[in-house]
Amino acid sequence: MSEFHYALGELVLETREQEDGTVKASTGNGGVIMMTPSNIGGDYWNFRVRLGDKQAIIGFQKFGTIGIGFAEEEDWNSNLPYGDDREDAEKIFDHIKHNKGDNRISDEDCITAIMMIQDAVNKVRDRGEGRNPYKDEQVQDAVNKVRDMGKDLNGGDQDA
Repeated sequence: MSEFHYALGELVLETREQEDGTVKASTGNGGVIMMTPSNIGGDYWNFRVRLGDKQAIIGFQKFGTIGIGFAEEEDWNSNLPYGDDREDAEKIFDHIKHNKGDNRISDEDCITAIMMIQDAVNKVRDRGEGRNPYKDEQVQDAVNKVRDMGKDLNGGDQDA
């Protein structure tokens, strides 16, 4: 189950360790072929922000990076690499929004959830070797950064 949670208004970033399921095979001439993890789906994630009872934005290991997409998808395998900023978050959302599945979930909540995952991933990537990337107070700093950016999507209340 999740190792820890961070809240941004009503949105909560969950993290956990998840084995990288990317299938890798040697081409025999020094190259590597990578294939989509066979266990990819709603329960394959390192980062998750729930958006309702049946939907979440998830970040998961795929092809040596972190892909971001919806946990439940009509169009299987719609995700993009995590990116760095709101512009990237909006591009990711534009690519995956057809899988939202519930019109009561706001587009802005989806974009904020993507940004929460982006910031957490960037903190993990920036830390270097020798530490468990999913057990560190720096992820809370990433969530606070999103809050400080003023991306209030909960009607003016940004309290965690």
